[in-house]
Amino acid sequence: MNLLPPSVADLSDADLLALYTADVAAGPWLRVNFVTTLDGSASAAGTTGALGGPDDLRVFDLLRRVADVVLVAAGTVRDEGYGPMVLHDADVAWRRAHGEPDHPVFAIVSGSLSLDPGSRVFTEAPVRPLVLTSDRAAHGVDAALAEVADVVGCSGADPDAVDVTRVAAALTARGLTSVHCEGGPSFFGALVAADLVDELTLTVDPSLEGGAGPRITRGSAPDLRRMRPVHVLRGEGDVLLTRYVRAR
Repeated sequence: MNLLPPSVADLSDADLLALYTADVAAGPWLRVNFVTTLDGSASAAGTTGALGGPDDLRVFDLLRRVADVVLVAAGTVRDEGYGPMVLHDADVAWRRAHGEPDHPVFAIVSGSLSLDPGSRVFTEAPVRPLVLTSDRAAHGVDAALAEVADVVGCSGADPDAVDVTRVAAALTARGLTSVHCEGGPSFFGALVAADLVDELTLTVDPSLEGGAGPRITRGSAPDLRRMRPVHVLRGEGDVLLTRYVRAR
């Protein structure tokens, strides 16, 4: 008796897109994407590169394909060595066929604005990036950064802090309602605490990290946020690609 879930290899891109867009409610939708080891580490040797495998990357690209905006905390941009938010030709062709801009907006959350305006993230961006920061930092933004990105203050009561609720509202105000968030753990924790997460796509790598790697989320939330499983798929290397949506 085979109890393993369906293989990603047996599914076309259209099949996968249908699975990953089912049960998405109308209006703003915030999806978070992560990979984890069996023992709960979100990284191996400091990055996610050794985890997940080719089918995880395939799904990762498809999730970017259907997003209005890719949202990432600045620490993750630095740690993972992000370049400009440029999609593959097949993804661009799909977006054009569906009346979407060629590439999603890249939105970076940074409380300190310790960003290099000369980075390829900005200089080679096909779409002008957003930088979401505190009101005080936005007021004193460096002219070089303001030249290559739209810098938006997203503070609540504390002008020195970034309020993730204001981050979500700033994206919605720009018509960027399909949000694909790629971390990191502290930012994910803040989204959980603010009850802003509609979906988690989590790849489970069948490995044991056994070290000091971080959990996929860090912080504190007053209540459990219950999620509902939508599907489980099996990828190359026996990774499990899971999808959960918020049980509301």
